[in-house]
Amino acid sequence: MAISGGGVANIFKIPELKRRILIALAFLAVYRIGVNVPTPGVDSAALTAFFERHRDTIFGIFDMFSGGALENFSVFALGIMPYISASIILQLLTVVIPHLERLKNEGEQGRKKITQYTRYGTIVLSIVQGFGISVGLESMQGPGGIPAVMDPGWAFRLMTMITLTAGTAFIMWLGEQISERGIGNGISLIIFAGIVARLPAAIGNTFRMLSTGEMGIFIAIILVLLMVGVIAFINFMEQGQRRIPVQYAKRVVGRKMYGGQSTHLPLKINTAGVIPPIFASSLIMFPATIASFFQDVTFMQYVTAALRPGSIGYEALYVGFIFFFCYFYTAIVFDPAKVADNLKKYGGYIPGIRPGKRTADYIDRVLTRITFGGALYISAVCVLPSILMTQFNVPFYFGGTALLIVVGVAMDTVSQIESHLITRNYEGFLSTGRIKGRR
Repeated sequence: MAISGGGVANIFKIPELKRRILIALAFLAVYRIGVNVPTPGVDSAALTAFFERHRDTIFGIFDMFSGGALENFSVFALGIMPYISASIILQLLTVVIPHLERLKNEGEQGRKKITQYTRYGTIVLSIVQGFGISVGLESMQGPGGIPAVMDPGWAFRLMTMITLTAGTAFIMWLGEQISERGIGNGISLIIFAGIVARLPAAIGNTFRMLSTGEMGIFIAIILVLLMVGVIAFINFMEQGQRRIPVQYAKRVVGRKMYGGQSTHLPLKINTAGVIPPIFASSLIMFPATIASFFQDVTFMQYVTAALRPGSIGYEALYVGFIFFFCYFYTAIVFDPAKVADNLKKYGGYIPGIRPGKRTADYIDRVLTRITFGGALYISAVCVLPSILMTQFNVPFYFGGTALLIVVGVAMDTVSQIESHLITRNYEGFLSTGRIKGRR
């Protein structure tokens, strides 16, 4: 029987759920403490000056995902990006390597094996990136020509490489512990915590601009309303589905008749998630990052200016790459032919469509159309920050990949909390019940 009271209060009426939430918060607190533990041998002032000059490069993306750990050059400077990169690489390799494809189809045991390969790949990528960063730091100089590294050499490179690799391995362990013993997806929550940690500073900077007259109160009100509208829009689109009706034929087994029920095949509007903007921004900013180190060359200056966020060239390339990766990644993670074969195997069919190849073609055609809408939606959200920063002088980066991650992780975590409450006959986390659109 449902217990009356607010949805939030119901959380604390379930000891297991309360324990899971407290464990997740404790692990996230450990992560945020580690972000402020510096790696030895680096001049922090020189590093801060470097980031002031390179915020519009790929370093800015990495620093966003690390929650400021890269700018502080803490032991968690690499963040969780090596793990994300290794996961994406493994997903791409499952298409071309038969052994990985077999593991993917083997269920729980195959998933554990792929997770193990992902861990190995994370360590390898961390070693490579840690070594590259250590070498790059030795060439940096701060104000007055002061070197960023106090004692350069192989000792510093090995120490930095080992420290950063150990930090990433520890974050990976934290994420797995949150997923297993806490609530929500641990890796996603770590990224979420890193992004949200910068929110208080952004709010404080906004109030400072209001007090000094750099931003008008009317613009601030419009900005708040726009934020609420964009978050609601992302929430709506992330739950958007195209439901294809599926009918199962009746089967007689012995004296019993099975099947005959109607269901649907849900196709998400945004099947690719946040992968397209991450890949798109990384690809565009990589040449800009290289060019920023060679500002004495005229051509490199032109490249840096052309690929600066807010410029027409940057935004056009950004949208183009988002569309490409939306279709590319959707084609990797969703195979219409396999779905059609599974429907045929279990006696399912789409009314009016012949089973087999015709069904696969129909699903592919529908998926192609809704993916176009998903790409438009992601492009609009990701281009929004540049418009706000250039036209309205917004003092922080609102929208884009960060906002997609924050809203998506929040929705997923609330959904898991709701599941715990509903399975124990409590009302949902929200006072109005379950989130609209969830089934």
